[in-house]
Amino acid sequence: MLSIKQKFLKVAYPFWVNLAKLLGINAATVKSPKVITPPESIYQLAIPLINGKELPLSDYRGQKILFVNTASNCGYTGQYEELKKLEQQVGNKLKIVAFPANDFKEQEKGSDEEIQQFCSVNFGIDFPLAKKSVVIKNKDQNKVYQWLTNKNKNGWNDQQPKWNFSKYLVNENGALTHYFDASVSPLSDDVLKAVNE
Repeated sequence: MLSIKQKFLKVAYPFWVNLAKLLGINAATVKSPKVITPPESIYQLAIPLINGKELPLSDYRGQKILFVNTASNCGYTGQYEELKKLEQQVGNKLKIVAFPANDFKEQEKGSDEEIQQFCSVNFGIDFPLAKKSVVIKNKDQNKVYQWLTNKNKNGWNDQQPKWNFSKYLVNENGALTHYFDASVSPLSDDVLKAVNE
């Protein structure tokens, strides 16, 4: 069930996204200047999932992957719904993996079990949810996000997530190609174009 705050955030989401775009808040799209073979392969990594299983990223070789850091009490939480629609729209060409994190204004205080229930009941999410972890740069940063935010590992990008629902796109060959700020909708022309390239 959605809390009163979450219900308000869900209703306010379209307004907030439009305002953020208008003001240029968390609205950047950054594309790799060229496709760069990463110094370290992302396929050597595996993600501990919220359901207790582990997801080897090598399972997604040959498909694009969209990594998104998420939170249940954020103005952008409505993007869960858009991520589900994106997944349905593009089919097997794209895999989405969500990384719940409490890094921005403590907007993900729930336990793994609470997060999983929230996503399932309120948004019908069935794409993988990683165990709650740290996505910003520090000693506890999730290994996938260490790769996504370090040019010595991915080949070009040092940008860490600026807020909840920042997105990183990796192509079929394991190269990081795009970073999208939180205000960039998963159903935006920029994301759809990148996924369909």
